[in-house]
Amino acid sequence: MMGGDNCLDEPPQMLPPPPGTFVDREELIQHVGDFAVSQGYVVTIKQSKRDKFVILGCDRGGVYRNRRKLADDSSGEQNSRKRKMASRLTNCPFEAVGKKDDGLWILTIKNGTHNHEALKDISEHPSARRFNENEVLLIKEMTEAGLKPRQILKRLRQSNPELMSTPKHVYNVKAKIRQGNVTVRNFKSLRPQTSAMISDDQAVTEPSWRQRNPPRVPNLIGGRFVDSQSFSSIDVINPATQLVVSQVPFTTSEEFRAAVFAAKRAFPLWRSISIASRRRIMFKFQELIHRDIDKLAMTITTEHGKPLKDAYDDVWCGLEVVEHACGLATTQIGEFAPNVSKGIDSYSVREPLGVCAGICPSEFPAMIPLWMFAIAVACGNTFVLKPSEKDPGASVILAELAMEAGLPNGVLNIVHGTNDILNSICDHEDIKAITFSGPEAAGAYIYARASASRKRTQCNTGVKNHAVVMPDANMDATLNALVAAGFGAAGQKCMAISMAIFVGGLSRWESKVVESAKAIKVNSGKEPNAEIGPVISKQMRERICRSIQASVECGARLVLDGRDIVVPGYEQGNFIGPTILCDVRVDMDCCKDESFGPVLLCMQVESLEEAINIINRNQNCGGASIFTSSSLTARKFQAEVEVGQVGINIPVSDPLPVASFIGCRPSFMGDTSFDGKAGIHFYTQMKRVTQKWNDNVSVVESTEEGSC
Repeated sequence: MMGGDNCLDEPPQMLPPPPGTFVDREELIQHVGDFAVSQGYVVTIKQSKRDKFVILGCDRGGVYRNRRKLADDSSGEQNSRKRKMASRLTNCPFEAVGKKDDGLWILTIKNGTHNHEALKDISEHPSARRFNENEVLLIKEMTEAGLKPRQILKRLRQSNPELMSTPKHVYNVKAKIRQGNVTVRNFKSLRPQTSAMISDDQAVTEPSWRQRNPPRVPNLIGGRFVDSQSFSSIDVINPATQLVVSQVPFTTSEEFRAAVFAAKRAFPLWRSISIASRRRIMFKFQELIHRDIDKLAMTITTEHGKPLKDAYDDVWCGLEVVEHACGLATTQIGEFAPNVSKGIDSYSVREPLGVCAGICPSEFPAMIPLWMFAIAVACGNTFVLKPSEKDPGASVILAELAMEAGLPNGVLNIVHGTNDILNSICDHEDIKAITFSGPEAAGAYIYARASASRKRTQCNTGVKNHAVVMPDANMDATLNALVAAGFGAAGQKCMAISMAIFVGGLSRWESKVVESAKAIKVNSGKEPNAEIGPVISKQMRERICRSIQASVECGARLVLDGRDIVVPGYEQGNFIGPTILCDVRVDMDCCKDESFGPVLLCMQVESLEEAINIINRNQNCGGASIFTSSSLTARKFQAEVEVGQVGINIPVSDPLPVASFIGCRPSFMGDTSFDGKAGIHFYTQMKRVTQKWNDNVSVVESTEEGSC
């Protein structure tokens, strides 16, 4: 809980935990326990009916104000002794109540006051002296071997020097063992488990989602990574080996509602935090991404398949957005107009929207999530992120780093799923804005459904980018650009050039393009010589192969076929080598449909006007480039082509975050674009304030009358 910018430096205040809604009983108990320890007291379960409610009370863990009660003068010695013995305060009125309602646990505070002072050192609390599970088992074994309590403690301290238990605690454990009870209570909040015995059984401290094999990707709800209660999941497959990396659960409707509720609950506090404080968190976040960039890149390569070099570029591009978010203070400044009328001032301010959501595609597992939530939270919003179910690992790592950087609980939340979760995001009344990047059909559906719910929405779709090659283009520079933009990342990026239009003829270019494409090395992304990795899934590979075959059957000429490529050591991988189809026509499906593979379509036209006309008629074209030595030709192309991104002698590329990513026509749906000032405008709303102070007006009027 953040009471201010320097809340971590404040002494314990014995505050009650904030009420809220939680996915399960354990999450509620953990929330109350962790918050209590931060405030200098300890809670314990007073009463519980597991499926209905749980009552948590203070464990009397403070420094008592009244150690001994004063005896009355009329009392005898015996009565005074009794009062002294009974002077210890045994009942703290604090109580927190959790009840299960509609699948979620609701926390309310019945009484938040205490009758004792806070502990400055929580390790002084008796609960910190309890044994862990392994130590209890060792006590049982050593007791059966005939060791005395002091001997048992001496041996336990050899592996855990910080053990604070006493022989009395050993006697208590022995008594429980004689009754057949070897269970212990979990007090992870009080102190770290330092026993060397923990290494033999990591399940004691590892969260449940890490204990699974393969691991199960968690939800992030209210600042906690929790294993979903869903029984359904999707395997995350390494596309180079077909090994299962992890499993992604279908987040349940109750968990989704809890994530949105957590974001809504965190919003008032987060928006009130100063811009300087938010900026410091983003600076720390940037530092942590730098620290863990190797881990992020390896996760991206493992789940997505792109070469490590491309994976690092993915993270670096996202990192630029975080760096941009560190300087948002000046971009959120409003306008002020003094004395617009007699004694009246008018000004505008930019305010955050509330709970926002982002739906991510698979092609950039780090960059696109950072495009979305980094700017949104820096502007003061809270966020619900749905990563791609094909490669969610980078999003989870980024969320861990954001939490480590100091992002308060509930500001960033993560949910998983497919169609059901998309519908929930579009329909939930507390979500104010949605950002989407992905296929055209999905974008159109999300835009229509979210707009019907009166949400602010931006959907970036379409991956049919064109390159026009003029006869006067530089041969070497153009070839390098076409090969890099056409086949890089196996064509799995929204800015890939999938169609090259050669003005004046193709013959002198064809052999050169084929020769350059053949030189590209196809391998697992983890291999140092890899320039192209596998496509992300078997289904994607089959779709690309079907599209190639259909184009050939419609009359396209296959001059380079990459469908039968085999990579030694990775024979099961989803590999497709660079593929080139020539003599394609605009009426072929391959020219109309979205492309998402290492396939370059080549056609020839007679004039620049014809090339521009082809681009403007294509419904999926988001960007276009021209390669020419003529500035007049480039200016004509720039003025007449109807796309959002234009490249002149370079491929269409993602802009730096200070500039907006601009789409138009069917490839972009929404009023405000990504990144830059447009991104800030999307995640904020203007508020116009006109003010008049009557006391000031009266002073002015009286002064004016006196001067007359």
